[in-house]
Amino acid sequence: MKKIRNVALVGGGVIGAGWAARLLLNGINVRVCDPDPRVETRLRIVVDNALRAYRKMATAAVDIAGELVFTKSIGEAVDGADFIQESGPEELTLKKALMRDIADNADADTLIASSSSGLLPSALQADVRHPERVMVGHPFNPVYLIPLVEVVGGKQTADAARQAAADFYRDIGMHPLQVRKEIDAFIADRLMEALWREALHLVNDGIATTDEIDQAICYGPGLRWAFMGSFMVYRVAGGEGGFRHFMAQFGPSLKWPWTRFDGPDLTDDLLDTLAAQSDAQAGDKSIVELEQLRDDCLVSVMQGLCDNDYAAGKVLKSYREKLNAMPRQSTSGGE
Repeated sequence: MKKIRNVALVGGGVIGAGWAARLLLNGINVRVCDPDPRVETRLRIVVDNALRAYRKMATAAVDIAGELVFTKSIGEAVDGADFIQESGPEELTLKKALMRDIADNADADTLIASSSSGLLPSALQADVRHPERVMVGHPFNPVYLIPLVEVVGGKQTADAARQAAADFYRDIGMHPLQVRKEIDAFIADRLMEALWREALHLVNDGIATTDEIDQAICYGPGLRWAFMGSFMVYRVAGGEGGFRHFMAQFGPSLKWPWTRFDGPDLTDDLLDTLAAQSDAQAGDKSIVELEQLRDDCLVSVMQGLCDNDYAAGKVLKSYREKLNAMPRQSTSGGE
């Protein structure tokens, strides 16, 4: 893959601005096309926020190393670009028109990725010149900090193009997740929406407020989700028996009417798949090693939050103060 030095951004809203910030901080030149007359002012604010965050996060000196240019047309933006990221409004007809315009003006071998959070790439690449280089590269806000980007190919997307896009995203500090099958809303948004729908039911039924629901996440499972997803968390909860032991204990609860969602039937084939994939995910780490890794990561997350006196970090800070005020007792066993 050719070295990417110049990136065109079609759309400079919240997501486009986040892309601009990440790229500029990685020394990549950026050209932005957006019809909104306020885009330059808003985008520069996002870039300043990103620079502030990077300077707190990085161990070396950080500064804006790329050149930022605002253009009046898509043709001007994509002319000579090494990579193109479209971040227009989430409306299929508009995005298809943008994709056609981008492809008509870009070099034939320039990769084109859409930031779409749920539209199928096969629909986006329809009627587009050289559709084999068109795909979805779905990021998460703020793009300049959150590393995940879902790379989703359409029916006509070349495997080499998907891999090249993933390599580029990795070069700018992201974690590209190749989505195996084209599906509406991809992976992460489908998981978030399932939680969101249940949360709406809890509010609608008067069971919890929005604040109470958010507390239930950020003081509890959200801390673990920063480093372990549901499957690894449940594997560790299963102890030495692993994922099969966990499913034997808690699998039947999928049939209980706790939520508004029906789980799949726990067939032997599904259990075999879950167990095999969980074993591969854990690798050669024992349950004790996984528990220690979990604990170390939780400590790191909560210490980071403690520095900001926020959420679980605020609880930890208060608890530390209480511990520090307690009389110290000898543990030597002597007088």
